[in-house]
Amino acid sequence: MSNVEHLKELHGLPAFEFEPGSKRELPAADAVAWRIAVDAYGDSDVDFEERWDHFLETVDPAGVLAIVVGPWGEAYESDSGLVVDCLVKARERLTGLRAVFIGDLEMEEAEISWIQQSDVTPVLRAYPLLEEFGVRGGSELRFPAVRHERLRTLRLETGGLPGEVVRGVAGSELPALENLDIWLGVSEYGGDATVADLAPFLAGGGFPALRHLGLRNSEFQDEIAAAVAGAPVVAQLTSLDLSMGVLTDEGVVALLDGQPLTHLTKLDLHHNYLTEPIAERVRAALEPSGVEVDMSEPGDTWEHDGVVHRYTAVAE
Repeated sequence: MSNVEHLKELHGLPAFEFEPGSKRELPAADAVAWRIAVDAYGDSDVDFEERWDHFLETVDPAGVLAIVVGPWGEAYESDSGLVVDCLVKARERLTGLRAVFIGDLEMEEAEISWIQQSDVTPVLRAYPLLEEFGVRGGSELRFPAVRHERLRTLRLETGGLPGEVVRGVAGSELPALENLDIWLGVSEYGGDATVADLAPFLAGGGFPALRHLGLRNSEFQDEIAAAVAGAPVVAQLTSLDLSMGVLTDEGVVALLDGQPLTHLTKLDLHHNYLTEPIAERVRAALEPSGVEVDMSEPGDTWEHDGVVHRYTAVAE
């Protein structure tokens, strides 16, 4: 679970751990993104529901703008359904809520592919004014197609994203969505999505407000790059992120030989398997037009019996 850390902010607000009994002065309800968590390995025997209820009684819930949910216990054994239920039941109290992230765990708490998620769409239905929504962990994650008028950012961080989830997102009606960031992961950890599942995103029109598209952390990153090369959606984007996956010269050549990318402000290809001549070709094609290109963090290959192995940035 490399490169995955606790969120430092959400909705432009710094993350702040809600710790009952702490001597720290609490900030105003709308000044921070409140992180609610229960340490499964700590000394406290308080469960998540108790911590959650304490939070709602301590902080003015109507003023809360953003909530980050960390461990809800042993997140590799119990799914996030409990968290979803808590959020849904509090919808008439958390009237100002605009951003939610479920599953803010680092490797020491649970590997990303061990985090047991659930159907998270009831949160979207309960909060029609929500603008940002994110989830970490793909195990048991479900996202049936949903309509939401205000959601602007959707982020799914996984080491293996089920194709059913990708199809659910693709079938959703999200007219205000500007930022879509999907970590597809690997088949070993449940990532069975295909390029065909991504077709609705690439066709354009489904999300008319989309300006940033991230299709990341995939073991078929070259196929994605080739599909993006001719995808109608690219014309409406200001930034494109194909990072963290097994991207090689083949995919980048296909991308460069496709439609122009010079209208982008940023192209993120970090964690890649590019040779220097191809990397230089990218720079020459895009940087003179002002496109910020990130090709940092080249991946390490491993050869066994004449077969070269490459890895995504995040898997287990």
